[in-house]
Amino acid sequence: MRLIIASTNLHKIRELRSLLKEFKTLDLFSLKDFPSYIPPEETGSTFEENAKLKAIHAAQTLNCNVIADDSGLIVPALNGEPGIYSARYAGAGATDIENREKLIQKLKNLSEDKRLGYYECCLVLATPQGIKKTATALCEGLLLCEAKGSLGFGYDSLFMKHDYRKTFAEIDEDTKHRISHRRKAFDKLIPSLYSLL
Repeated sequence: MRLIIASTNLHKIRELRSLLKEFKTLDLFSLKDFPSYIPPEETGSTFEENAKLKAIHAAQTLNCNVIADDSGLIVPALNGEPGIYSARYAGAGATDIENREKLIQKLKNLSEDKRLGYYECCLVLATPQGIKKTATALCEGLLLCEAKGSLGFGYDSLFMKHDYRKTFAEIDEDTKHRISHRRKAFDKLIPSLYSLL
């Protein structure tokens, strides 16, 4: 069965490919394989709304089963920033470094007990006929005021999951894929994936 990962983000594609490897009969693609496809504008006000938008658009336009992701970091003490703007926090086309630098400047004004945050991930499984399953999960932790580690992407070098002494950018990929928000959301999708197959 063909399944398209509705993303052009290489880090997300790699992580989802790793999670999907148990499904041996899947023929996996990503939006990188469809260079002429133009994704919809993310006009939702939540991760779930944006994930559904991406999933339905890709499934219907490409006439294929799709898994779409929308995720980001939320810091309650910063009124939920960066939230749904995580990938473009420092502006359209901002790099991960620029986004992290903007967040660090805001975190410096907070005491450690206020530097708590969480990643949220919403995954949507869709067919050309519509949405099959939606799953959301969180991963909570402490945010640092300086980047640590060279692995991961986005805000991983600032995020230290509760009960871990390393940032997501310091722990190995296998461990991260076992404990992340994306993994937790993916686990909720597994029964629906098996039913599709």
